[in-house]
Amino acid sequence: MKKTKKKQKKVKFILKNNYKESWNYIKDSKNFFWLIIGVFLAFALIGFFMPAPEYLSNMILDFIKELLEKTDEMSGLQLIRFIFLNNLQSSFFGIAFGIFLGIFPVLFAIANGYVIGFVSNMAVQEAGILSLWRLFPHGIFELPAVFISFGLGLRLGISVFNEKRFGTFKKNILSCLNVFVFVVIPLLIIAAIIEGVLIFFGG
Repeated sequence: MKKTKKKQKKVKFILKNNYKESWNYIKDSKNFFWLIIGVFLAFALIGFFMPAPEYLSNMILDFIKELLEKTDEMSGLQLIRFIFLNNLQSSFFGIAFGIFLGIFPVLFAIANGYVIGFVSNMAVQEAGILSLWRLFPHGIFELPAVFISFGLGLRLGISVFNEKRFGTFKKNILSCLNVFVFVVIPLLIIAAIIEGVLIFFGG
């Protein structure tokens, strides 16, 4: 019994320590997050206010149609699972592909921002400005998780050029994985539950 209790205390200490280290790393990487947020918002505004070229508009609409067809017959739990895995994949790739000089996280921020701006414009045209409220509940958890992932991917890529300032590449990879497990995944779980419930019960 004593050994079991000691092991449990040790596990709790390790988890608590890793969680604390994750938030410290996030604080230390805040400039990268602000850069990603700036890029995301800039292209969200472009997507919202500027008409998309026809070929791009058709691509986005086809993507949305395909997504709706995939999720049409899903139960609430299946929806939550689908949303979570989809966001998990995007967030993980946002970090992993940062290895390539930090280019891909920026491109992902551009693409995601533009699509959200485009879709928001469509929603406003069809149902008015109040239709955007549905983006807010899950967005307050999902978007920070995405921004953190893309920001970490950017830092990971830049650390290749300046290891003295931003830490060694190996250390950054371990820190990114730590943040992904202890911060990003919990945020995505909450976001998926909220979004899945809203879609399922809201039609």
